[in-house]
Amino acid sequence: MLRVLALCVTACVAFAGVGGATALSRFTGNVDDVDADTLLGDDRPEASTPDPEDPNAGTPLNIVLMGSDDRSGANAGLVADDTEGMRSDTTMILHISADRSRVELVSVPRDSTVDVPSCPTTSGTTTNPMSGTKFNSAFAAGADLGGDVASGALCTMRTIESLTDVRMDGFVVIDFAGFQAMIDALGGVELCIPEAVHSPKANNLTLPAGVQMLDGGTALSYARARTGQGLGDGSDLGRIGRQQELMAALVRTVLGKNLLTDAGALVQFLDAVTSSLTMSDNFSSVTGLAGLAYSAKGIDLGSITFMTVPNGTDPTNPNNVVWTSDADQLWDNLKNDRPAGATEQAGGEQDAGSSDATPQTGTGPAGPEDATETAPAPAETKDAGEEAFSAQDVTSVCG
Repeated sequence: MLRVLALCVTACVAFAGVGGATALSRFTGNVDDVDADTLLGDDRPEASTPDPEDPNAGTPLNIVLMGSDDRSGANAGLVADDTEGMRSDTTMILHISADRSRVELVSVPRDSTVDVPSCPTTSGTTTNPMSGTKFNSAFAAGADLGGDVASGALCTMRTIESLTDVRMDGFVVIDFAGFQAMIDALGGVELCIPEAVHSPKANNLTLPAGVQMLDGGTALSYARARTGQGLGDGSDLGRIGRQQELMAALVRTVLGKNLLTDAGALVQFLDAVTSSLTMSDNFSSVTGLAGLAYSAKGIDLGSITFMTVPNGTDPTNPNNVVWTSDADQLWDNLKNDRPAGATEQAGGEQDAGSSDATPQTGTGPAGPEDATETAPAPAETKDAGEEAFSAQDVTSVCG
């Protein structure tokens, strides 16, 4: 009835022209209205919120996640250095299984020696191909020629597809301000810092050893830190491991706050951070993002896996890495929606390979008669950045 009424009113206004619109305005002005929601206040039953819909339900997705170091706009002043231009020193491929029961995040080392194909930009120009260059040169080439973050993301997508023969379904780029806002919107993330950190090049980051609650600004500096005390050998691979640990902490925080099962809170969280995101248009809707996240509400920490593209030292450049033959299996798994750690078995069968990303918890709960005979084995500490691990695995020890 309301829809019919709305159509009738619209038709009357359209046919009557200005005179009809004036009359309608006068008639509606005769109606006494009251702002009931404001007057009744907040002490009321909750309004029902429809579940957000997943626009890609039933389809596996590969989404390129990138961190941009663009210094323009809201990012100005967040990082204390004189760097110019745009790069992406952090790239992950987010694979979401078709049944929304499994998520894999695969880090691509920025110092991988690769061939970058020619790429389109948003300005209509095309970049030149490059051979034997660093992987993150793809983003820089697109951004420099196209003049925007989206062009950098497009060239990164094109490069990944040319190297892996796996279709990338879209991209999401988060800048400094967006990353900081995301952490602050969650109230911070708790992270184990195994040894004291001091990194002058990362906003003079200083952290004591132990379990720390990181706010947005501190988490941003930690994600960027590569050199300094407590940061290992200063390599990009070491930083990848710390970034994966930070992402795992972020996942634990999101699931701990039940964001994926609270549709209203999920939309509010996404609304708080999307202003600093650049996305392909198939993921640019807040409700679409909420639907995608909500569809994975049944996922658990053990089904979210972090790993790095298998790699070894580049024999022609010790500062770079090259992908090993094990990467071929990884790309085949993503292409066919199998767990990223699955390995080929005789007869073409697949071994899910999930034991490597699952904590050692023993064989199961002990019964009353054998309670003293069976005990959970100590949790194995995974080497983030080097080994696959799940969001519930132990990767650093504090205390």
